[in-house]
Amino acid sequence: MSHDSHATHHVNYLAIFLVLCCCTALSVVFDVLHFAKPVTIVLVFAVAVAKALCVMMFFMHLKFEGNWKYVLLAPTTILAIGLPLALMPDIGVSYYTSTAPQAGAWGRDVAAWEATQRANAKAGGAAHE
Repeated sequence: MSHDSHATHHVNYLAIFLVLCCCTALSVVFDVLHFAKPVTIVLVFAVAVAKALCVMMFFMHLKFEGNWKYVLLAPTTILAIGLPLALMPDIGVSYYTSTAPQAGAWGRDVAAWEATQRANAKAGGAAHE
């Protein structure tokens, strides 16, 4: 078995670079053309996915790897989906109301009290002059 039987893969990195530049220009064009906001988001996101796939396939050489990459990707995907789902009850879909004083009537009461204090301080300062 000779080492020469191992297939080599030649990638035209300049062509990949030009494709990435064109994708970047396309994203800018989509933003400048003033489509509806959801349409622009979908188009720019689609271009970003295409650029990410291009980088992964050619610069990370995943195009030339065997199917074992899916075996490595499966646990990563499970963790990437499972972690946000596990944290969602604590962080994402909290049913607690805001307890910040600035959000309720208490915040307005404090602001009114501070304004009264400032007015009294100015009146007291003017009386001493």
